[in-house]
Amino acid sequence: MTAPAGTGARAAPDRPGARLHRCLLAMLLAVYGAAPAKADDLVVRIGSAAPLSGSIAHLGRGNANGVRLALEDANALGVRIGGKPVRFELLSEDDGANPRTGVTVAKRLIAAGVSGVVGHLNSGTTLPASRLYASAGVPMISPSATSVELTGKGLSGIFRTIANDTRQGAVLGHFVVDTLGGRRVAIVDDHTPYGRGLADEAARAVQAAGGEIVARESTTDRATDFTGLLTRVRATRPDVVMFGGMDAQGGPMLHQVRQLGIDAIFVTGDGGCSREFLRLAGDDSDDALYCTMSGVPLDAMPGGPDFRDRFEARFGDPVQLYSPYAYDAAMALVHAIRRAGSSDPVRFLPVLRSNVFQGVTGNIAFDASGDVKEGAITVYRHENGRWVAQ
Repeated sequence: MTAPAGTGARAAPDRPGARLHRCLLAMLLAVYGAAPAKADDLVVRIGSAAPLSGSIAHLGRGNANGVRLALEDANALGVRIGGKPVRFELLSEDDGANPRTGVTVAKRLIAAGVSGVVGHLNSGTTLPASRLYASAGVPMISPSATSVELTGKGLSGIFRTIANDTRQGAVLGHFVVDTLGGRRVAIVDDHTPYGRGLADEAARAVQAAGGEIVARESTTDRATDFTGLLTRVRATRPDVVMFGGMDAQGGPMLHQVRQLGIDAIFVTGDGGCSREFLRLAGDDSDDALYCTMSGVPLDAMPGGPDFRDRFEARFGDPVQLYSPYAYDAAMALVHAIRRAGSSDPVRFLPVLRSNVFQGVTGNIAFDASGDVKEGAITVYRHENGRWVAQ
């Protein structure tokens, strides 16, 4: 179920996504010419900010590597500005998914003279950092922060390549009531801007669809024991337990839901739509388990299968939730810089706002607020150890 608008066997090597990538490289090489790196190349620095340590470091590494692959591809194109070869350089920083560290990282990237930043990963870290980037005139594109507030404050130069919580929450809430038949819904969030924001939007959608919120609980994004709040949830006899938060809490929470004998469908958002969630939940990952994720499944993305093959060959790691969106965010900066003929944000920011191109995840274009225009949401169900698109 995708609204609006898995994993499967690998396709043959010469598939449409691979052809699309090769054609794009060939076209740009023909126009701009390939040039070997030289000492006098124009160095354009692009920042990446994500948690490279901590409980969601697997997601952060996936984001950073998505940016790294994009910049390696950009360097292979031999882009020139004013006749001079350009070399894109990655400055990768670890924000630890911590808002205070995120602010420190933002200051460091700004001071280093980056032309743009891909980041941060989680909304709680992205929100305070975004204010610094906007004040400094440095464009920031998040591949994963979904808080409505991020693009709702009118900050200049702030974008994202993933659908926001309003879209995802609406799909999540209506799916629970209209498709799963849930009438009594318990909602738990991790008390972060992401988890609480998604839970709020989903709760509104549940009520609009005729469902009842029988419990509303909060934990933290560092918690591991949810026994107390889940005992209160059990007393409300819910049909569905919905969690707004990341996989590091969601997986253990599902395990404890089943340990406490709560016979309810478990539903979570994009932060739990991962292999890590299933690993942490262990044998309690049953078929009464769903998640929602921005975009379409990787195999259905225009460049998804080819991206997966190249990403896994390059890094030896599986593609994480937001890796393709990080790649497209970096490429959005590259395209704008190339078209503007300048790495100065004053020059290329207007181009970034109006630019349209075919990315790995789909058509990349931003609306007036900085949100990606085509933000589909897909529902997944757990089946035989995998997330399968519905």
